[in-house]
Amino acid sequence: MITPKPLFKGARVALLAASGPVPNGRHDKAYESVRALGLEPVIYPSCCLRHGYFAGNDAQRAADLMNAFTDDSIDGILLMRGGYGMHRLLPLLDMAEIAKHPKFISGYSDVTALLIALNQLSDMVAYHTVMPSTEYYKPLDEYSMDYLKRALFGGLEGELLNPEGRPFTALNGGKAKGTLTGGNLSLVHQSLGGKWEIDTKGKILFLEDVEEKPYHIDGMLTQLRNAGKLDDCAGFILGYWTKCAAEMPENSLSLEQIFDELLVPTGKPIIAGLCCGHDLPSCSLAMGRQVEIDADALSIRLL
Repeated sequence: MITPKPLFKGARVALLAASGPVPNGRHDKAYESVRALGLEPVIYPSCCLRHGYFAGNDAQRAADLMNAFTDDSIDGILLMRGGYGMHRLLPLLDMAEIAKHPKFISGYSDVTALLIALNQLSDMVAYHTVMPSTEYYKPLDEYSMDYLKRALFGGLEGELLNPEGRPFTALNGGKAKGTLTGGNLSLVHQSLGGKWEIDTKGKILFLEDVEEKPYHIDGMLTQLRNAGKLDDCAGFILGYWTKCAAEMPENSLSLEQIFDELLVPTGKPIIAGLCCGHDLPSCSLAMGRQVEIDADALSIRLL
């Protein structure tokens, strides 16, 4: 697995929107927030396009990604936001060509589909971080900014810690080590059955989601279980489940019950409560890197 070179002050970074369009009023603030990090933003067309719920049509968004990778004057790529549409782009990307131009790339949410593809088909580490038009544009808390800078500029290694007063919990005990994969549960689930299907064998599966009803989370985890993806894992890390509560709790299983019925029976170590995903504060993750979890000691360590 290739770990791209970290960015540096003055690095030229491509800003592009490969999924949903950048919300009105956030463009300039997002660009300035990137400059405030000491980076030089290079704004690609998809940042300013809209095609329904996409930031430009599939061909334009895919072209922006390919051009950013193959342009040797670009040092890294920052996805502006998530939304919807990354799975539509995957058939249009030349993953072998991308592998010839490894460089820093980051995002999360819908970007999960791309991070998994880069890990599996380009043999390249990619980063699960907050994004310019979703979080950078507003003042980031100290914890999130610290982890973002460690991802961007190097130093994202060793023990991953939550903010003080936000402890992890263990759903199963034990220790495990493996390649870190996963991301947004909805995108992981959508990968099943295609060329870009997630490979979880011997890996540590990170999962989080936003605005999904418990029964839908149940259904997605059930399909992953039925596809053998949960049994294949070495262990699990669970992040935020933002706005995922049932409207009528008395008629629903809780998320805790769902995890207890679908994840716990795997017998694999499970650490829950990592501050990562669709909320702040949020840490950054190096997807494709080796990670070691100890659910007895409640520790997560990037190797």
